[in-house]
Amino acid sequence: MRLALYQPDIPPNVGTILRLCACLRVPVDIIEPCGFPFSDKQFKRAGLDYLEGADVTRHITYEAFLEAIAGRRLVLMSTRGDVAHHAFRFDPADVLMMGRERAGVPEEVHARADARLRVPIAPGFRSLNVAVTAGIALSEALRQIAGFPGEAGAAHEAPAAARRSA
Repeated sequence: MRLALYQPDIPPNVGTILRLCACLRVPVDIIEPCGFPFSDKQFKRAGLDYLEGADVTRHITYEAFLEAIAGRRLVLMSTRGDVAHHAFRFDPADVLMMGRERAGVPEEVHARADARLRVPIAPGFRSLNVAVTAGIALSEALRQIAGFPGEAGAAHEAPAAARRSA
């Protein structure tokens, strides 16, 4: 299981998501360009000292990201998703993608996804915060595959401090 962020544009959300993924031992793919410098103070403050434990791969383009995940299913979280996240059957090799906070993903990225999921919310509301959505979706995915740290199926037990670019 991996979590991908498509061209994120709000530093505190990225910091929160990296902290979440460090704690759950889930690698993160960040698809450039970001809407902020990677050294942003808000980003670091949100991630606190957990950022060193995050396994992050930065991809210069969406095409480079697709090359890196070849053979894996791309599962997009979207307000336009046609399946509720809890009704979907996750696989350990899935890549769970979150769109930009302000704009989601372009139509071609939406169409390329192997599955488009949504977190059901009450009528009259537009959407949840991207970091909250990531936590909800990732929690369900890890529950299904027994992928929480310390569970039998968990693959990422050791801290991963690698920061790579693809």
